[in-house]
Amino acid sequence: METVTSPDGTTIAYDKLGEGPALIMVTGASCFRRFLPVASDAKALAKRFTVYSYDRRGRGDSTDAGSWSIDREIDDIEALVDAAGGEALVYGHSSGAVLALEAGRRLPGKVTKVAAYDASYVHGEEERVEYAGLSEEVDRLLAAGANGKAMRRFLTGIGMPRAFVALLPAMPGWAAMKRLAPTLRYDIALTRDEPQRERLQALKVPTLLLVGGKGPATLRGTHTTLSSILPDARAVVVEGQDHMVSMKVLLPILTDFFTTD
Repeated sequence: METVTSPDGTTIAYDKLGEGPALIMVTGASCFRRFLPVASDAKALAKRFTVYSYDRRGRGDSTDAGSWSIDREIDDIEALVDAAGGEALVYGHSSGAVLALEAGRRLPGKVTKVAAYDASYVHGEEERVEYAGLSEEVDRLLAAGANGKAMRRFLTGIGMPRAFVALLPAMPGWAAMKRLAPTLRYDIALTRDEPQRERLQALKVPTLLLVGGKGPATLRGTHTTLSSILPDARAVVVEGQDHMVSMKVLLPILTDFFTTD
């Protein structure tokens, strides 16, 4: 484990593995760098890149020094880019894809390319209203100290199968997931609105927009919206994949994008 310090004093823990161009890997809600699927993806990416797999603030071995804002999370990414030598590629998944796009917007020159898989903004007014209700439920549970219930409610609310969620308490890593449950507020804040056209049109670095062909229709709708906002981005539907994309399928796509001029 290595660490960097963000401008507000937050310590960001990360693992560095592999060889090749520096790549910052940004995870979504309920994830941390030692979570088995995250560690597996980092190991796969390390076949072609020097991967910086980190715990977002409030998760795993990272601290959470100040009040949250999206800018503070981008500060964390910038600190990692600086640790990587001042330039890096960024790949984000789910709410991490939202952060990846924001990093490309705010850090041109430091972030050289961005790939975003299933950027999880809400799509349409109906989903926005439903998500606001879910946010209120999660917030009440967190305020009551019911972290486990808050995590399970969030995961079922975003469409994870109830049978799988019911099994989570028996799985390795559940204790760590419960500890990071308060950071669900951060992910909800990142994704509770539709993509902001004016904000994202300031994104000028080469961008790859990815969505799973078997994933929810709302995510595919968001992918279409993002493609209209960023007409110069490369937009790809990854056929046969859902939200939990196979890195075996995704790695050749990312490698082609990140290593080709």
